[in-house]
Amino acid sequence: MLRAISSSAELILPLRWRQTIGRASATALCALWLAMPALAASDHSLGEGSDADNERLLPDVYPTDPVLANGDWLREPYDPFFDVDWSVALRGTYSRATAGERFDVRVVPSVGLEHIGTRSAINFDGTAELVRLSGGNSVEIETLRLGLKTGYDLDSVTRLTGNANLSLSKPIPGTPGLANNVAIASQVTSGGVDVGVTRQFGKFNVAVTGAAQRNLYGPTTRTDGSVYDNSEENYWALDAGLRVGFQVTPIFEVFGQAGLGRDVFDLPSSALLVRADATDTSLRGGVTGRWNDTLEATASAGLQLRRFDATSLGEVVTQLYDARLTYTPDPTWRMTAGFATVVAPPGPNANGIARVNYTASAEVGYTVNSWLALRALADWYTARFEGSANVESGYGFGAGADYKVNAHTALTADYDYDRTDSTSDGIQDAHRVTLGVTISR
Repeated sequence: MLRAISSSAELILPLRWRQTIGRASATALCALWLAMPALAASDHSLGEGSDADNERLLPDVYPTDPVLANGDWLREPYDPFFDVDWSVALRGTYSRATAGERFDVRVVPSVGLEHIGTRSAINFDGTAELVRLSGGNSVEIETLRLGLKTGYDLDSVTRLTGNANLSLSKPIPGTPGLANNVAIASQVTSGGVDVGVTRQFGKFNVAVTGAAQRNLYGPTTRTDGSVYDNSEENYWALDAGLRVGFQVTPIFEVFGQAGLGRDVFDLPSSALLVRADATDTSLRGGVTGRWNDTLEATASAGLQLRRFDATSLGEVVTQLYDARLTYTPDPTWRMTAGFATVVAPPGPNANGIARVNYTASAEVGYTVNSWLALRALADWYTARFEGSANVESGYGFGAGADYKVNAHTALTADYDYDRTDSTSDGIQDAHRVTLGVTISR
């Protein structure tokens, strides 16, 4: 009886296994048959995927980039806040001047950072000229300039601006315009900030500006070994301005501009025996024309009154003339010209109570091709010193070329000539030839 039950169980159990295996096999075959079109379509774009050279069967091809192979997809896109631009130039200059001949070596680094946002714009630029004078082992800073410009669109018709600047300059002895008895020139340091707001009211636009500038003059060493302290020339310059413009036509705009300034000196003048503190007021009117991106011209005229706190110094009235022209007929040509009037303190090694300076300049740039660019420039100035019989004038011109060796290297060549004529120092001139190489980003 027990054997009969055992034999019956052995017959029944294999039958159930065979039924289960059969159902599983049928289900798997159905799933595979349903998935075959999708697998064939995703295999590769050529053929049905049954050949031995199927790209999915080749080594090191599939998977092409597994998700876990690296974490690049976890990082944010590379988007720097500033666009960086920099260059370093090495230049050698041969000079033949009234003071004699010399050969100087300069290193000129420069850097620029720029950010353009939806409403804001930030621009920083800096450049320096490090010079090693002929016959010397030390390296000096001839010029250093740092500038920061910012702007923010408060709305579609209102823009805020804020700028900052810092500059150092120390002319090389023998430079035209520098006294013949100067062995080490005074280092001039200037730095300041300015802010402004501009708003449009239909065809009118109104701009209000304010600025503060600090000017420092270092000591001057003369050829006889004496040292002259220029600290009495140090002063603060505070300025405010208002400009109102009216767009007469889509091309021409007429404007009026008023300014109020204040110069405050640290110490009384040893020559004048009083502090040369003064208040400047100016008023001018002009017209601006803009013809697309081809031509832009501005001309204005007005008056400036410089009134000193010390009644013994009186006041200075100056006629103001200013003009600016930019002409770009095509991408290969760029021409600029300007004329300006500047009224300022006389500065170190000068006489009088104020320097009235008229300057004119012109520059032409021509891009011959992607490798070669040519340029030329010329300038002229004349100055009178109120309260003194001294006068000064000068002019200069030059030409240069840039040849690009590759995208990051350029060779430069320049020639320039400067000539000055002053009551105190007579005629001075200088010929200079400069050759250099510039490495840029």
